[in-house]
Amino acid sequence: LSFYFCQVSGGEDEIQQLQKALLDYLDENTETDASLVFSRKFYIAQWFRDTTMETEKAIKSQKDEDSSEGSHHAKDVETTGQIMHRAESRKKFLRSIIKTAPSQFSTLKMNSDTVDYEDACLIVRYLASMRPFAQSFDIYLTQ
Repeated sequence: LSFYFCQVSGGEDEIQQLQKALLDYLDENTETDASLVFSRKFYIAQWFRDTTMETEKAIKSQKDEDSSEGSHHAKDVETTGQIMHRAESRKKFLRSIIKTAPSQFSTLKMNSDTVDYEDACLIVRYLASMRPFAQSFDIYLTQ
């Protein structure tokens, strides 16, 4: 798994590489477990939904800042444009995966190294830790 972290520069690329590795693992094992087809579709849909929700939340916060600080309007517009560009690149990545048939997906592997079950579990845990609920879990326990 450390191989995947070393290959990417970090940030958004890292998450997309991990998502691609996880989807590749699911695709490779659909013959042994048919439920993995559903899991693959679920993850793609969830990541697409997350992208939409994050974008809406970021734009709303930009508008709230804009209404409180009228002098930084040009900077806010640029930031909103960057948010939209990032969201569109994420959605484009997910759409390309959706359009790719599962049998074709295995030919798009990021490397010859494959992800095994333990690595897939680590990837799922890492991606789950990036979700808002997981990040605010300590707050929920404190309350």
